[in-house]
Amino acid sequence: MSTLPSNPAVLAVSEALSQAIAKRAEFLQQAKTQQTDCYRIFHGTVEGCNGLNIDRYGSAWLIQSFHQSLTETELTDITEQLSLLAELPVIYNDRSDKNSRVLNPLAGALQEIATSEQLMQENGINFTSKLRHEGQDPLLFLDMRIGREYVAANSQGKSVLNLFSYTCGIGTAAAVGGATRVVNVDFSSFALAAGRKNAALNQAENVCEFIQSDAFPALRQLAGLKVGGRRNQKLPAYPKLSATQFDLVFLDPPRYAKSPFGIVDLINDYQSLFKPALLTTKAGGTIVCCNNVAKVDRDEWFASLVRCVEKQGREVTEHTWLDCHEDFPSFDGNHPLKIVALQLS
Repeated sequence: MSTLPSNPAVLAVSEALSQAIAKRAEFLQQAKTQQTDCYRIFHGTVEGCNGLNIDRYGSAWLIQSFHQSLTETELTDITEQLSLLAELPVIYNDRSDKNSRVLNPLAGALQEIATSEQLMQENGINFTSKLRHEGQDPLLFLDMRIGREYVAANSQGKSVLNLFSYTCGIGTAAAVGGATRVVNVDFSSFALAAGRKNAALNQAENVCEFIQSDAFPALRQLAGLKVGGRRNQKLPAYPKLSATQFDLVFLDPPRYAKSPFGIVDLINDYQSLFKPALLTTKAGGTIVCCNNVAKVDRDEWFASLVRCVEKQGREVTEHTWLDCHEDFPSFDGNHPLKIVALQLS
């Protein structure tokens, strides 16, 4: 006489993870060959458990749940499956609260691991990792691997501007790829401190520069434009920069952010950032644009970029779409993160 499982939800998580691991068999072998030990093993939104992500960050597994907490049984089952791939510590960050802050405490040894600096590699490039820190997100966005690969392959002998640089993964990849100068711009001193460590891990300190600034004044000064602000907003101090153009510009803004200098809005006003970024790009240079909002139509967004270029009397001579790797599957091939490299006249 057959019996039904006592907790179908546990079975669903177990089966979904098992299928995800099986689909990644070839990818995992390639990762090992390519000196990569940071990747996504389970992308829950697409693979059957919405809001559950499981990643490897170097010498630890990171489980994150965004909509509801895992049960002890579910966590045990996931841990057992992960141990078959690699016997590493498992850090669980329950981020199911409204503000996505981590809710759950960890046992002593795991807390030490989660809050200590770890090392990881992506295509042989070294990065720093800390799975619990003063911010919310991990110190390297794994779905941006394709962007770092593109920059590493296209930076030899070039100057690179990395905007909204966070922990400077793009900038580090550019330096390792042979860039002669890399300028990283971010408002967060915490993120830039991690970026300096990433540069040091790859002996790239002499190539990389780090500017702590709101992106609007930094970008407008580099573009040779006047720095302004929002109506009735007193402007805080900001670093003074000279107008400069770069061979390669990487633009990866957040979905929405507000400051006295302006508003970042990837749905309604990408152009307010794209136009000055375009002006910092040399003739014959490349600007890589990112938009991580799922509801933004890829073709419409691309058409708006081309129109903006043409309004400046320039031309998109070639473009390349950079699609996320297979550890970040999508429902229909249209990943929420859209990345396109535009070569400009």
